[in-house]
Amino acid sequence: MNKLMLAKQANTLRFLSADMVQKANSGHPGAPLGMADILTVLSYHLSHNPKNPTWLNRDRLIFSGGHASALLYSFLHLSGYDLSLDDLKNFRQLHSKTPGHPEISTTGVEIATGPLGQGVANAVGFAMAAKKAAKILGEDLINHKIYCLCGDGDLQEGISYEACSMAGLHKLDNLILIYDSNEISIEGDVALAFNENVKERFRAQHFEVLEIDGHNFEEIDVALKTAKASKKPCLIIAHTKIAKGAGELEGSHKSHGAPLGEEVIKKAKKEAGFDENLSFEISEDVKIRFESAVELGDLEEAKWKSVLEKSGKKELLERLLKPDFSKINFPDFKGKDLATRDSNGEILNVLAASLEGFLGGSADLGPSNKTELHKMGDFVEGKNIHFGIREHAMAAINNAFARYGIFLPFSATFFIFSEYLKPAARIAALMKIKHFFIFTHDSIGVGEDGPTHQPIEQLSTFRAMPNFLTFRVADGVENVKAWQIALEAEVPCAFVLSRQKLKALSEPIFGDVKNGAYLLKENENAKFTLLASGSEVSLCLEVANELEKQGVFCNVVSMPCFELFEKQDKAYQERLLKGKVIGIEAAHSNELYKFCDEVYGIESFGESGKDKDVFEYFGFSISKLLNFILKN
Repeated sequence: MNKLMLAKQANTLRFLSADMVQKANSGHPGAPLGMADILTVLSYHLSHNPKNPTWLNRDRLIFSGGHASALLYSFLHLSGYDLSLDDLKNFRQLHSKTPGHPEISTTGVEIATGPLGQGVANAVGFAMAAKKAAKILGEDLINHKIYCLCGDGDLQEGISYEACSMAGLHKLDNLILIYDSNEISIEGDVALAFNENVKERFRAQHFEVLEIDGHNFEEIDVALKTAKASKKPCLIIAHTKIAKGAGELEGSHKSHGAPLGEEVIKKAKKEAGFDENLSFEISEDVKIRFESAVELGDLEEAKWKSVLEKSGKKELLERLLKPDFSKINFPDFKGKDLATRDSNGEILNVLAASLEGFLGGSADLGPSNKTELHKMGDFVEGKNIHFGIREHAMAAINNAFARYGIFLPFSATFFIFSEYLKPAARIAALMKIKHFFIFTHDSIGVGEDGPTHQPIEQLSTFRAMPNFLTFRVADGVENVKAWQIALEAEVPCAFVLSRQKLKALSEPIFGDVKNGAYLLKENENAKFTLLASGSEVSLCLEVANELEKQGVFCNVVSMPCFELFEKQDKAYQERLLKGKVIGIEAAHSNELYKFCDEVYGIESFGESGKDKDVFEYFGFSISKLLNFILKN
């Protein structure tokens, strides 16, 4: 190994990162300077093609500590990705290709990271996806590695425990975590809040654990070679200095989230043999070393394409990359009274049988969520992924499945436990990926389990999320139509489903599920419009029929998707909403005031009891709702 050349490459990464932060007057220089030596050596191990960042068998590089984005962007630029020097100079500026934390709009970024710990779970997800892809396509086509750079903060987050537990369970020998152990946190020494034995923790989770000096090129290289040959997932504990080379700021928590300062950077450059008066300096020999990834990547991909041509798997791969949703034979639920979790379970099984890349699982609630894919086996051989009680890791792992390129994943749990996974659902929405969330036991209809398990405010929070569709369907027919929309949508979608049986609805009078809301019952003399979703739709129809007997006419609108209805033009919305509009949901749904004059919902947490008794107590009965309407 040419240590002088490696040092020059590492220092180029360091000073590009420092210059980016300094120019932006914003960012995190400490971690990039500390990890530059590791990334330099890792660049000689990575198999990737900067000219085709979507090549399926590329190694995946995940920065779980997304705050170190300056280092990632510097590496991508030097390696020949579509990221210019001007893009580096535009770091953290509005609409730049180099945002504060990595986003997938930047070429070469595998997945959006930033909320600490999620990147570790993403890396586990990529490793699981690669194992599944190898089962489908063959190990001669899928044999790459997943590298994840993480830090103390990532390992303190609970999601890293959840995800790494699964990595050990499934013996993910394609996963290499590199732990930047610099012993520094924002508040000072990491020992203020974190003193566990990380080595023994990961050994207990069935990892191979290596420990090195993160600034010793030979030790880094040997560790990576060992990790690549390991039969277990591997953790490399790399002891580093935050802000390595930055004079008095080296090893200081003050270097974490603020520019180093012009004088500190100049002094560091001078000591490293760089021109202290130049910013964004890249020498030709350094550029040649990093850009060799282009030629090597082209060669590796060409070899892979040759294997693909001879494999007999080309058509299968094309179906995985571009699934055809038009030929799916969905179940017919017309006239059938079913809990929507039951109709959804049937739909999931049809989808899994029709689409090679459709798979997923539940957080240990498969029989209750009705998400078991019958006779389709368990991961890695089959399509059922048993996530255990690890909701946050489940969603982040499936984000990686969705980003892998050939999979359509679903994550399932009770709606109340969506709170555990919401940070990952939010990142899914930010990325606009196809990730399907199955949330059953959707309201006070949970009944006896009581208020700890009865979602009240959750529906509103998901509806408020940008780039996200939330379907609360009222019967099996709506459920099918919602899935047809979700499969074509370029955003994540949630299905909020009932535990209890719901009555089948009649055909729409005007509009349909694709419009977010549609007319189920109409009268030209309507004084009221009752707007509802899910289990409350059939209740509204019954109330409307009772009111009609008293000479009071109502329109009834089913609104399975608030977000889609919100996008309709004013003319469509006004066509549905006649007279006084009353929104009716067994939830705290203040967003309905956007369309409604009154909202008949729940203003408190729920109660424990039989579901019918709980609904009655909160006013969701024919007589109580009828009286409320007549008072208006």
